[in-house]
Amino acid sequence: MILPLANYRDKVTQGDWGVRDDEHRFGQYPEGMWLAGTAVNTETLEVLAAHGIQFTILAPGHAKAVRKSGDDSWRQLNGGGIDTRQPYWCLLPSGRKIALFFYEGTVSQEVAFNGLLNNGKNFANRLLSLHDEDDTPQLAHIATDGESYGHHHRFGEMALAHALNHIEDNDLAKLTNYGQFLELFPPQWEVQIHEDSSWSCVHGVERWCNDCGCNSGGNPGWHQRWRKPLRDTLNWLRDSLAPLYEKEASRYFRDPWAARNDYIQVMLDRNDAVVDAFLKSHCRRVLSEQERILALQLLEMQRHTVLMFTSCGWFFDEISGLETNQILQYALRAMDYAQNVTGTSLHAGFTKRLSAPSNKFPSGAASYLHNVVPTRVNLERVGMHFAVASLFEEKPSELDLFNYSADQEMLEIMEAGSQKLAIGRINIRSRITYAEKKYSFAVLYLGQQHLIGNISGDINKTTFEEMHERTARAFREANLGEVIGTLQEYFGPEKFTLKSLFTDEKTKIIRQITANSLATAETSFRSVFNENYSLITGLQDAGLSIPDAWRNIASFVLNLDLLLFFDNGKFDDIRILRRIAYDLQQWSVKLSDEEGVNHAIGERVYREMVALSEDHSTLQRLQWLCDVLTEVQGMGLKPDIWRSQNVFYLVTKGFRKGNWEFINEDWKSAHEQLAALLKVSLTV
Repeated sequence: MILPLANYRDKVTQGDWGVRDDEHRFGQYPEGMWLAGTAVNTETLEVLAAHGIQFTILAPGHAKAVRKSGDDSWRQLNGGGIDTRQPYWCLLPSGRKIALFFYEGTVSQEVAFNGLLNNGKNFANRLLSLHDEDDTPQLAHIATDGESYGHHHRFGEMALAHALNHIEDNDLAKLTNYGQFLELFPPQWEVQIHEDSSWSCVHGVERWCNDCGCNSGGNPGWHQRWRKPLRDTLNWLRDSLAPLYEKEASRYFRDPWAARNDYIQVMLDRNDAVVDAFLKSHCRRVLSEQERILALQLLEMQRHTVLMFTSCGWFFDEISGLETNQILQYALRAMDYAQNVTGTSLHAGFTKRLSAPSNKFPSGAASYLHNVVPTRVNLERVGMHFAVASLFEEKPSELDLFNYSADQEMLEIMEAGSQKLAIGRINIRSRITYAEKKYSFAVLYLGQQHLIGNISGDINKTTFEEMHERTARAFREANLGEVIGTLQEYFGPEKFTLKSLFTDEKTKIIRQITANSLATAETSFRSVFNENYSLITGLQDAGLSIPDAWRNIASFVLNLDLLLFFDNGKFDDIRILRRIAYDLQQWSVKLSDEEGVNHAIGERVYREMVALSEDHSTLQRLQWLCDVLTEVQGMGLKPDIWRSQNVFYLVTKGFRKGNWEFINEDWKSAHEQLAALLKVSLTV
């Protein structure tokens, strides 16, 4: 979250969670902490210092004034001029202090916007140019989005790797980190900061609470007047949930807010032993099973309350965007937990307050109701998901239900041609809060994407068995009308469809449904392609135009042949690849799934490079790989080979440094050819 906009309690929680997360992942207490958007104010620095954090990194524009330690007067910076090559002490009102590093802004901008990542050596030299002739220790450092290296700037990650290797291999400077530099060279200067400032907004932190004019720039004419109502609405929800949490959680925890802060240990390693230890350390007494569920739901309510302030929810242009929908999902989840535990419904008030202006919907509330509310997950929806998925999974008991488990009391799946019927009784349990409920279901699959499902948590075992017997008998007698009527009799008129599934599983099932149809189409297309190959060649030789329908069929078949060549690794005959390349060229065919082909090529090349790195390759295999990459380039394909480049770079690093030679000229020649194809230099 953007900490200057958070209340003090949330700042402390973020500090606790950050420290514990770092300890969990890296096995040591963190020395420094990065602030989202480098958004900072004095209270935020106080919280960091109170957590034992020694330093953070800020933008040069954060610095307001500096002075030499021991001096009385401050030198005002007026928006620039701070020396970024050294750290500074920031003295805090509490008497604590924290070290601040200010990254070099000009070079950071050159990386992000001016093409500095086009050449690794130039990048290295630009970093080295930050050093002057003074003999004092100086730190050259920049801060940029991680996406710059390979996403915003193709091959930028390679330029970074080359720059660091160039500096290290030639002993041009020492590569260090902030913690080491701070220990060796403590600050000699002090700094004051601009309150409520960040690196992502020239207006301070307004980007996360107002229509300040900062946006992603991709939608000219759009406003961001929704930002303030969104911030106000979430603040209202946080402040409405806090007393509910405090009141209810006090029944179970000695200190509800200390329990929230310590809940990170459960979030990082959810298992029964960790949960038991957590509850034992924080609860007033041993809780009943139902009390355990309620206590954990209260903590989850607070976890989602914190998550709903994730900074990217305000960063972009539109309230209906993916990032804002995500933080609103957190808010929805928090309200659902509140209603379940306390009986208090905040949904209507939340929706009313969210009537913010939108660029795409009548209001922010309309977007919320359209995009967010339908994604609500509860035990019943998980039961629906299992019911439908059981029709298409070979082993329904092994179905991945994310943060839920399904224990099957009974499951029968019957088939009649393309039609299927699944009848079952399952217990759905949350792995997060341990809440659970038993459901009975029946799903009738009619073929293609058509299915009718029913689910209920109120049918007892005797009634379920009666329904099961009647429905199964009707299905075996091919009386679908009676099946549907019987299900309505027991479950009522409410039904669910394929739309009820979670997106990933829905996509998976649709692909399964269409697999048979595609297999039939493949057979037909390949038959047309083979039977008319000579005819089309003759048409072309006669100077006649080739039908577009033929090109479409050829695109499908040749695309599939390329996937087969690279996917399974069984087709190694380079003549096959050359034949495909020839057909693509002679008929000017564009592949139907070029992205998929590029991915398959990238994966296959990587497997070959791993074999080379493990000494499992041969000279013939290396030459084969060179032939393949040559053909791929000739076809104009552009596979993602960065992993292969990294492997090849490491494999040949010893040669570049003169530590070893190739066993013979053939091996050397093959490596030189592969280096050229991978665009990796064999020279230092």
